[in-house]
Amino acid sequence: MAKKPETAARIADNKKAAYNYFFEERFEAGLVLEGWEVKSLREGKVQLTDGYVVIRNGELFVIGLQITPLGTASTHITPDKVRTKKLLIHKEEIKRLIGKVEQKGYTLVPLNLHWKAGKVKCDIALAKGKAEHDKRDTIKDREGKREVERVMKGRNR
Repeated sequence: MAKKPETAARIADNKKAAYNYFFEERFEAGLVLEGWEVKSLREGKVQLTDGYVVIRNGELFVIGLQITPLGTASTHITPDKVRTKKLLIHKEEIKRLIGKVEQKGYTLVPLNLHWKAGKVKCDIALAKGKAEHDKRDTIKDREGKREVERVMKGRNR
């Protein structure tokens, strides 16, 4: 029996990140999780929009990633839904990120959580914050694209 290739299934997206930041580079990192957190992720009980990535002692951690525990969680553990989670990424990439983050205006933002080969992965981006006028331009472009699609859809009928 041949195994079919597994596709990367999305768990959660940080839609606010694209609105608030310009992305320079993207990275994929593993996530250190406890058993109850993995079960909750399978049920989709995660909120990523308030999350951000920090560098401490040469390691990456994601803060503000909320994983809500299931009601059927074990009684011998005390789940903490906003626990700081460690990101697993190559040391060379961490060194490069440290240099970039120390520059003015750069930060690390989690973009999404997804499954890859049975493991939970987190896409992070080296990002620069948008100014208010850039956010307005983003909204104007999005509304322009919607209007064009609406007109094209009406024409095809």
